[in-house]
Amino acid sequence: MADTAPVQPFASEADAFRHGLRDALGLPALVLLASMTGFGSLARESGFTALIAVLSSAAVWALPGQVVMAELYAAGAPLLAIAVAVAGANARFLPMTVALIPQFQQARTSWRWRYLLAQMISVNTWALAMRRGPSLPPEQRAPYFSGVSLVCMGSGVIGTACGFVLAGALPRVVTLGLVFLNPVYFALLFAGVRHRAGVLALLIGAALGPTIHLAWPRWGLPMTGLLAGTIAVLLDRAWEKRRG
Repeated sequence: MADTAPVQPFASEADAFRHGLRDALGLPALVLLASMTGFGSLARESGFTALIAVLSSAAVWALPGQVVMAELYAAGAPLLAIAVAVAGANARFLPMTVALIPQFQQARTSWRWRYLLAQMISVNTWALAMRRGPSLPPEQRAPYFSGVSLVCMGSGVIGTACGFVLAGALPRVVTLGLVFLNPVYFALLFAGVRHRAGVLALLIGAALGPTIHLAWPRWGLPMTGLLAGTIAVLLDRAWEKRRG
């Protein structure tokens, strides 16, 4: 069920970069702009300065971790506790990085450059790169990913600045709604990958999530992800064995 439609390589590395810019413009950029506007407003309410709010979007580059940071900072938590909590919230990027970075190893990029590429990974940039990258020549993958990431990160930083300026003008319910717009978009983005295991994981997680959250409020999200992903992989392998 994977999307196996052939994708033509770009004319050059510069052309791959331009297409990355173009693919990120539109819905990915708009969703990030709106979501980070919500975070910018939340950051100001939590006592952040404008500089810290904007830098968090560029450096942390992970909305759940940034929300955790803002909430704990507002509650007066010690810096060490904030750092540990943000690291835990962003731990999901480790398997995403392990899956994506090998695509760049055959390209003419140094290991130092790949550290920068890893910093640019978010759910948006990862999903777009995983959909297009494997079909591209190795030398075009990093430029394409860089184009996608620059637009997405730029939208996030601009959205954070706008939200910080608009804080107080936006009702809190609107601010939180903008923040949660991102997870909804993630779900739709993953559904468009057209990989059977991914679609199964999404459907199973949607079915199990509410019940697991009620049973284990603190661990509902990671437990749902672990169970849904495991069940999806097992079902996908069973399907392949039956076909074989």
